[in-house]
Amino acid sequence: MKKILLSSLACASLVLAANSDYKYEITPLISGGLTEGNANHEKNYINGGLAFGFNQTDSFIDQVEIGFLRTLEDLNGKNGFQGRDTGITRVFTNLVKDYSLTDDLSLYGLIGVGVEFFDNEFGRHENGVFGNYGIGAKYQVAERLAVKFDVRHLIETNRGDNTLLYTLGLAVPFGEKAAKVAPVVATTPVPTPVAAPLDSDGDGVIDELDQCPNTPKGAKVDTVGCITLINLNVNFDTDKSDIKNVYNTRIHEFAEVMKKDKRLKADIEGHTDSVGKDAYNQKLSERRAASVVKALVEAGVEKDRIKAVGYGETRPVASNDTVEGRAENRRVDAVMVK
Repeated sequence: MKKILLSSLACASLVLAANSDYKYEITPLISGGLTEGNANHEKNYINGGLAFGFNQTDSFIDQVEIGFLRTLEDLNGKNGFQGRDTGITRVFTNLVKDYSLTDDLSLYGLIGVGVEFFDNEFGRHENGVFGNYGIGAKYQVAERLAVKFDVRHLIETNRGDNTLLYTLGLAVPFGEKAAKVAPVVATTPVPTPVAAPLDSDGDGVIDELDQCPNTPKGAKVDTVGCITLINLNVNFDTDKSDIKNVYNTRIHEFAEVMKKDKRLKADIEGHTDSVGKDAYNQKLSERRAASVVKALVEAGVEKDRIKAVGYGETRPVASNDTVEGRAENRRVDAVMVK
């Protein structure tokens, strides 16, 4: 039994402590005692007592226990001391190490020393010092009430007599500790995020500075959001100046822009690819520009606000060496003028 208790105590001493929220603990105790056969009194008896616990912080030890146990009835003498009775009072101090298994259940180990007093000293009954160690379990049944059970091995220092105590107690904590105040940490204030300025028409000029709102998509604008150039995306077949129906929507969109802002004036610029003679391409570009001007006038734009201009093949936007490039160059642009 000694080996079992020693092994259990060694295991308990390796675990980490659980912190208590209270400074103190008071525990009424009742215990059974079992002595060795060579004691000069009956082997089994019952004790009652009281223990005070002083909870520790920032320490390897979780609690210092101070208490006493007293036999509840006198013990009858044995081994030649029949007819002689005695009682035993033990006062002890223990160091307690606690290990939490769950929120409500923990194991603990204890080790300490004490003094025992006999009401009548006879035979092996001599007042003296003892050492003890033990292991136990603690179960929290309510916020301020826990059941404790432990087994303690007492060794008397004068003769080496052994006693086992089976102790049951009801632990009541008190003296609640003040809550720890978190240190004040200086923080850098986080600036309030500022909403990004709006650019409703997506022309690159924010609404606050945009003097020409609702600019058509893809138009080039100046610093105050007014149109400087619009690619009308009107392209022509080779050697043709007729506007294909597919471009009617684009021309009407540009006409609406011109009608909404009467300040706008535009040069409608016609262009060609490099196929053919320069003089012929110049005339062809002028006819293409004139076709678009006519369509805009029919859409409601005043004729004195738009002018047809031809540039022939002099202003390509793509290579004339490919079919695709030449198709891009056969175009009409709108350049805004003041």
